[in-house]
Amino acid sequence: MSHDETIRETVRRGYASIATQGGSCCGPTKSCCSRSDPGNVAKAVGYSDAELATLPEGANMGLSCGNPTALGELRPGETVLDLGSGGGFDVFLVAQRVGTTGRAIGVDMTPEMLDKARRNATAFTQRTGLNNVEFRLGEIEHLPVADASVDVVISNCVINLSPDKPQVWREVFRVLKPGGRAAVSDLALLQPLPDALKKSVQALVGCVAGAVLVDETEAMLKSAGFVEISLVKKTDYVESMTEWNDPLYRSIVTQVSSGAKISDYVTSLSVSARKPSS
Repeated sequence: MSHDETIRETVRRGYASIATQGGSCCGPTKSCCSRSDPGNVAKAVGYSDAELATLPEGANMGLSCGNPTALGELRPGETVLDLGSGGGFDVFLVAQRVGTTGRAIGVDMTPEMLDKARRNATAFTQRTGLNNVEFRLGEIEHLPVADASVDVVISNCVINLSPDKPQVWREVFRVLKPGGRAAVSDLALLQPLPDALKKSVQALVGCVAGAVLVDETEAMLKSAGFVEISLVKKTDYVESMTEWNDPLYRSIVTQVSSGAKISDYVTSLSVSARKPSS
């Protein structure tokens, strides 16, 4: 098995466990890289109580590190693709914003997550009357989506997990229509991580060890062809980890330099970019 495939399989197993057993890939809490209460996680990164009230039970698993649906400024009638859609959390919120004339598509490489999302979709349709969601099995490096078919691509704390991030951004560019836009919330690095932490499987699945420097993210976007690139650091999200009783965070603290904080290394990053119109 190649190095890249080993990483994918590690991530796939971790998130399959969350989908089928609940809890966390790094301990008994309810999330991988955030607070133990999924509702508090979502509100901390910008989701409203009204939005959360519309979701099927179990769609929110506390795996967010931002709110790409707000970042994307979605409009009725648009087709929106969510990379690493999990249980469907953002897909269901997107579906309500784009309405009956729009479409929300989720892609995830974990069959267990896909099963969960499709069950949630049934409950979502019953609750809202909307039937404009779809979930597809696939890797974000090789999206099962046609060229130039999507208005907006979103993703929430997922791209950092990919072993080939430049390829992910090339795929995002490929599937976007001319003038289409990317709106991504992710974790990124402010400085390189200590070697011990980079090698931590728990940190990889927990959205830390796979992160890259903010400048590297910008370079990948430019190389893929994007314009109007905006990268906004939100260190308050990571700083608030000190208040969480999360085993991943405690593990990371023991591996950083003496006197340093996680927020010295890691930030939540809001990424906006556009594919040129011609």
